[in-house]
Amino acid sequence: MPRAARRRLLVAAGLLVLGVAGGVLYAVWPRGIEVAAPTHTAACERAMPLMPSTVGRQPSTDAFVADRGDRRDIRVWGDPAIVATCGWPALGPTSDQCLDVDGVDWVAQPLSDGVRFTTFGRDPAIEVLVPNAYAPAPLLLPAFNPAAKALPATNRTCS
Repeated sequence: MPRAARRRLLVAAGLLVLGVAGGVLYAVWPRGIEVAAPTHTAACERAMPLMPSTVGRQPSTDAFVADRGDRRDIRVWGDPAIVATCGWPALGPTSDQCLDVDGVDWVAQPLSDGVRFTTFGRDPAIEVLVPNAYAPAPLLLPAFNPAAKALPATNRTCS
């Protein structure tokens, strides 16, 4: 084999190996997401340990950055990320869809890439962001009920 042909073959093989290795590294490299949470509260301190270890067969992950707020009040599962945060102000009256899920009321707000669920009748509130990839999203809510039930209840309920 001529020397120039051998060199081209080695360069092509090297590029192929680098391309495959780069793709594998990209696939397994942790990609952090930025998550905002409100100020930490004592109520959230009691509720957050009750968050599930898995949601819809998605394991929890630490691959996130607390953009604002306290990291203790943020939990993330899966990829795309399901994100739960605690410490939001209690919701007031709303005309948004409200669901009673095993004794916990949740307000659903459609987003361009999923659904935001916020506890209703709890102060502070828990917010759960569910990407469209996990539809039907309300089926994931029972996993969050133990944490939600640990928050103080208000007099508001879904009607």
